[in-house]
Amino acid sequence: MKVLVMGAGVIGVTTAYYLAKAGFEVSVVDRQAGVALETSFANAGEISPGYASPWAGPGVPLKAIQWMLDKHGPLVVHPQFDPFMWRWVLQMLRNCTADRYAINKSRMVPIAEYSRDCLRSLRAETGISYDHRCQGTLQLFRKQSQLDSVGKDLAVLRQYDVKFELLDREGCIRAEPGLATARVSFAGGLRLPDDETGDCYLFTQRLMAMAEEAGVRFLSNTRIDNIGVENDRVTTVATDSGPMVADVYIMALGSFSPLMLRPIGIDIPVYPVKGYSITVPLADEEGAPQSTVMDEIYKVAITRLGNRIRVGGTAELGGYRIKLAAGRRVTPERSLIDLFPRGGDLKGLSFWSGLRPMTPDGPPIIGQTRYRNLYLNTGHGTLGWTMACGAARILADCLLERKPEVPIAALSLERYRAS
Repeated sequence: MKVLVMGAGVIGVTTAYYLAKAGFEVSVVDRQAGVALETSFANAGEISPGYASPWAGPGVPLKAIQWMLDKHGPLVVHPQFDPFMWRWVLQMLRNCTADRYAINKSRMVPIAEYSRDCLRSLRAETGISYDHRCQGTLQLFRKQSQLDSVGKDLAVLRQYDVKFELLDREGCIRAEPGLATARVSFAGGLRLPDDETGDCYLFTQRLMAMAEEAGVRFLSNTRIDNIGVENDRVTTVATDSGPMVADVYIMALGSFSPLMLRPIGIDIPVYPVKGYSITVPLADEEGAPQSTVMDEIYKVAITRLGNRIRVGGTAELGGYRIKLAAGRRVTPERSLIDLFPRGGDLKGLSFWSGLRPMTPDGPPIIGQTRYRNLYLNTGHGTLGWTMACGAARILADCLLERKPEVPIAALSLERYRAS
């Protein structure tokens, strides 16, 4: 059976690899010159199933107003005439209740945990390396009120047997000794010891090579123009290099998925939320993070990647503009200097931005569409790499007509029709 995967980010490449290993004849098409050159290129570097939480939650609307008024706040909104943006915002606000937050988190944690286990199996089977570390994630709370409000998250973690440690200030320093030199005070943290870190771009590059060895064909510098359909099936994908035909088609174009799907009558609530990162050379081993530290005050992740430090964050709503905004460097730089003042060499800083494909409720959209041979694997938001291996395994099981190990109904497009 021939499968065409649209998109060569971490989701598309991982999907292609698992499908090839399951015996399918796979091709991957992407407009970029190589794999992982957009959202997957310089993300925060986390494999964080324990931190899999929807952005929509109780209190978020009020916090959003406060964040937008703070020049260092994690949220930036550029108002514009875009009905899809405002519909997405309204849908997100609808999910900002305690009940919906609990439901959405309960849908995200199982696939994230499953995906982490799939990644571990992949690493054991192939020996793939990507500057990875298996030393957990520390969610750092500067304020006692933040530490006191984690009760509901802990209840969900207990429900799914996710290991965690609630730490005071001294416990945080034991987990991350570099915090001993922090220039700001902090109350404590929530440590998730089973979380991992690594370079998503390096992972995707090396998995691509393994996928090619398994028979996957990669078609770069190829723009997808439209999708042809007839009755209940996709018949072709038109590209600037000519038509492409397969038995099954996988949509993994991230934030651009809705633009390709709307003309064929599929409306998915995925919208781009722009994120930024800085990457700096390591300056001081002892003063640097050992894994990932989430600075909860700014919603910024500070991650150790080999001899580099990656600092990623910010949620910017404003369409598909990828242009770097110089002012967005300030917050990640400040967070790094606050917490690890000796860790990185800012003189060697590189700056990046990418579009995260966000759903308004949090979970990704995975599974079959109204067209029997078109499947979705998109909308993973900030957790694309965290969920990549698990989502790929789920799709492989679906195409093999096997029952996935993670319930897929709650991740399908149908959940929006039922809500």
